[in-house]
Order: sequence, then C-alpha cells, then structure tokens
Amino acid sequence: MSYVGPDFEPPQPRRPRRGPMTVTLAALVTGALAGWLVWQAVGDPGGPTGTAASSSISPTSPSSGPAASSASRTPSASGTGGANRQSPSPSGSAGRSGPSSAGGAASGPLKGKVVVVDPGHNPGNFQHAADINRKVNIGTNSKECDTTGTSTNAGYTEARFTLDVARRLRTLLQQEGATVKFTQDGDRPWGPCVDERARIGNDAHADAVVSIHADGSAAGNRGFHVILPASVHSGAADTRPITARSRDLGERIAGNFVRATGSAPSNYIGGGTGLDVRGDLGGLNLSTVPKVFIECGNMRDSKDAALLTSGAWREKAARGISEGIVGFLRG
Repeated sequence: MSYVGPDFEPPQPRRPRRGPMTVTLAALVTGALAGWLVWQAVGDPGGPTGTAASSSISPTSPSSGPAASSASRTPSASGTGGANRQSPSPSGSAGRSGPSSAGGAASGPLKGKVVVVDPGHNPGNFQHAADINRKVNIGTNSKECDTTGTSTNAGYTEARFTLDVARRLRTLLQQEGATVKFTQDGDRPWGPCVDERARIGNDAHADAVVSIHADGSAAGNRGFHVILPASVHSGAADTRPITARSRDLGERIAGNFVRATGSAPSNYIGGGTGLDVRGDLGGLNLSTVPKVFIECGNMRDSKDAALLTSGAWREKAARGISEGIVGFLRG
C-alpha cells in the first residue's frame, strides 16, 4: 500500500528565488549568475530532493498472535480474521493472516503457484476445550475437531512453534513468487477444525499443502518424519488421486529437510526413511490436492527440544521445507 504520513510528505511545488532589483545592471547579472550556481549546487528545498516522496511499504501491526501459549492466554477476539490483517511472528517477522490471505513476489519460479501452509493447532485451543473436542467427519469416521498440541518440558508449545516456522516459510515461498495462504495465523480464538483445514486447501485449488507440526513422543525418540496420505476410499474420503503426488512432495521435503537442518530422520517412526503413511488423519483424508504433514522433531526429547526452541534452527527448518516445495512445484 502507499503510505503518506508525517515522515512521508508529498513533494511541494518549487518556489522561485527572486533577486533584488535595486542594483546596477552589471551587479544584477553577476549576482544572478552566482545565485544560480549556488542553487544548482544545493538544490531547491521545496523540490523532490528536499522532501521524501510517499513510499510503498508493507505495514506491520502489533501482534494479533500469541507471544506465549498457556492455559491462561487470552485468545484474540478477531474470530476468523480478516484477509488484510497482519500478524508478526514471535521472532518479529510479519505476514498476512487468515485463510484467504495471499501474498507473492511479483515474479519468480513459483509465480502462479498457490501454496497453503497449515500451522498445526492454535495457541488458543487450550481455552476452548468444548469447541476442539467436538467430533467432525474425517471421511472414514468421526474425530475430534482439533487438539491443543504438545509442548517442550519447559512449556514452549507446539502451536507457537508451528506459527513461527510457518511465517518463516511464507517469506521464503513469497520470495520465489508463490501465492501463500494460511489456514490460521494466530488470528482466531481456536481451530480451525481438521475438516476445515482440508477444505481451505481444496477451495484454494492449492498446488501443494504442508501442515507443520512437532511430535510429543517419549524422551530418546528423536528426528523428523513426513506423513503421507494412505490410499483411502471410504465415505467422503478419496485420496487415490493425490497419493502419488503427495508422496513426491513428501520425499522432496524430507530430503531437503535433512540437508538444511542436519537433523536425522525419525529413529522411532518410518524405519529410518523419514516417511510415514497414515489413513487416520482428517486433514489428509479430506484433501483433494497434494498434501503432507511434517513432524519437525520431538518436543519431549531434550536434544530435539533444544533445536525446536532455536530461532536459527527454525529458519533452517523453514528453508528445508521451502526447498522441498520449490523442487516439487518446479518438477
């Protein structure tokens, strides 16, 4: 948007200088010449070089998302959020919020591509147990709308982690020219439910959807894994058209995640491949577009937790996911 404020006043019209006319013709010519030379050297204070012209910037508002996540957090009253609202990440980076929000670079290899990023859970879920515990149809059966997610032993929540990585990922994808949409950006009190998360990707006709998570397994269980949709054909679920493409997306993310972060594939799921196939997740069962989940590490293991709570490592995680998506979309 174009911003005009106290520090961005529009250029004012020039005010021509007038020399005194009470001296001799020779003195007038000499003085006018000298004045003209000085004017050329310093410029007209009222002209374009003396006043900052209006700039096109991306505005940053105070965070509508959480600075921390706990049972005592007061959730945002913004409901489902607005398409033009902004919400900085815990690390200070800002981005558009809401499922209908979109942003992309003017050009780049992913220009024209739509990526939906799904930050797992919601920092406000803790205060909305009745809402997130209600059952929704996931195609094959009914399951809870959502959960609170897990946390490190020190209290750093999965919901805070997923938002931070998602916002970093958005920045990287937009630099590649992609249009990026979120399922939530900390701009709603709770949710959305898993069926709505799938629907957001479907309605966007996304070229790729990635749901970001962190696991809550036992101490000693370490590493990441990418969850792929099983071939499911039951009720409202039919993943058969997307399983092959989703596997391609997941394999590319897994390979790039290893290179970017140095993390090893999970030592407790996937047999060392970093891949896991599941048919019980509504977010995958109801998707009609290529989609995967990534569990970036185990929050309950102290060594993994040290990585997950590091801003520098989260940047690497976002880069690994981004490079996997770019590789997938470019073929």
